[in-house]
Amino acid sequence: MGDHPTIPLVFTELPESEMRAQALSFYEAMKTRRTVREFSDRDVPREIIEHAILTAGTAPSGANHQPWFFSVIGCGPLRKPLREAAEAEERAFYEGKAGAEWLDALAPLGTDADKPFLETAPWLIAVFAQRRGGPKPGENRKNYYVSESVGIACGFLLASLHQAGLATLTHTPNPMGFLSELCGRPENEKPVMLIVTGYPADGARVPLHAIHKKPLGQICGFIE
Repeated sequence: MGDHPTIPLVFTELPESEMRAQALSFYEAMKTRRTVREFSDRDVPREIIEHAILTAGTAPSGANHQPWFFSVIGCGPLRKPLREAAEAEERAFYEGKAGAEWLDALAPLGTDADKPFLETAPWLIAVFAQRRGGPKPGENRKNYYVSESVGIACGFLLASLHQAGLATLTHTPNPMGFLSELCGRPENEKPVMLIVTGYPADGARVPLHAIHKKPLGQICGFIE
């Protein structure tokens, strides 16, 4: 390693039995996560969202440039035009833009162009990937591994929201340029997804198709 400033690593080693217990406990918690499309309008304290985003901000990133920005949208006047813009893109998608194979893959989930949750849920989090920036305010340097870095941060964010007791939905209308305009974000940022979060509606249901997750043998191979 080169000559650069360092600090001592803070690392807490756990007994092997506790490692197993922690790994299993987190898996058991996360496997109950579901993508929800029926949200309640019940209030969720802003502090919970702030802490979840701070957790997302701890994700690893290329050169530690942290190339992400989270625009958090509460229940204000932005909701109606945002829903209208998203549904316009979704109608084009479902009316032929997606293609037959894609629509066939979505059919078991029962999705369509109507997105009432965009006005109902207490919080929407628009995630933007920054092509340029840097770790310090005001920098305009090239960012690296942007897609990978932002993807990891979104995973952290979804896990944190779930651990806090909130339901989530990842919404990705395409194209999403309207998010940049509505949120007032600069040209060097690309909208990646819209995360909807809050409490599920009373009686909310999820597609049976979404419950199936591939077993370990289909997603993992050990090379020893």
